[in-house]
Amino acid sequence: QVCAQLCRRPCYCPWVPPRCPRGSPLVLDGCGCCKICARRLGEPCDFLHVCDQSQGLVCDYSAAPAGTGATCNFEDSEEGCEVNGRVYRDGEVFQPSCKLQCRCLDGGFTCVPLCQEDVRLPTPDCPYPRRVEVPGKCCPEWICEARDQHLLQDAAAVSPPLPYPCQEWGTEWSACSATCGVGFSTRVSNQNRYCRLETQRRLCMARPCPALPAASPAVS
Repeated sequence: QVCAQLCRRPCYCPWVPPRCPRGSPLVLDGCGCCKICARRLGEPCDFLHVCDQSQGLVCDYSAAPAGTGATCNFEDSEEGCEVNGRVYRDGEVFQPSCKLQCRCLDGGFTCVPLCQEDVRLPTPDCPYPRRVEVPGKCCPEWICEARDQHLLQDAAAVSPPLPYPCQEWGTEWSACSATCGVGFSTRVSNQNRYCRLETQRRLCMARPCPALPAASPAVS
């Protein structure tokens, strides 16, 4: 009876199909007659104005006892996940914060960090790196903390005990930079008074260089 009232034959459709907003595909209306823009999540719907079935949407009349005011909603049978009081459908990607990106999957969700979790080691030009929160930016950034030069000189003169045990770590000494004679060998180690990683160098000699052959005396 509804089809007889709403669906007229033959079809009278606009010559030019409507231009749909982004994310709303062109579909046939409820009569299977004219092309219309599929209704999206939360938008009003009825028999003619159908919802986007490719997104798993159906016309939900549960909140409209009189048959009016229906809206597009997900099917109840579809699994979803609830995060902070909000329900996400299966496969939906969302960001609970600017530092995380999550995906709803089979009733649960998995997240990946959006901020780099890199580690900055002390260097001669930046001996005291520190990670701080920057106003207006989501991810913390590394800065080079400036220490008072007098404090550095005092620390160099008197080495106070560290407040934590230093677990010694270091790489093997590299091969000598020279194949013969005096060269350099390097390694990275924290075996120093501050327990900080640093590049260390020492002199090395693989073997002595052979002596140059003596010049033969000139024959008169």
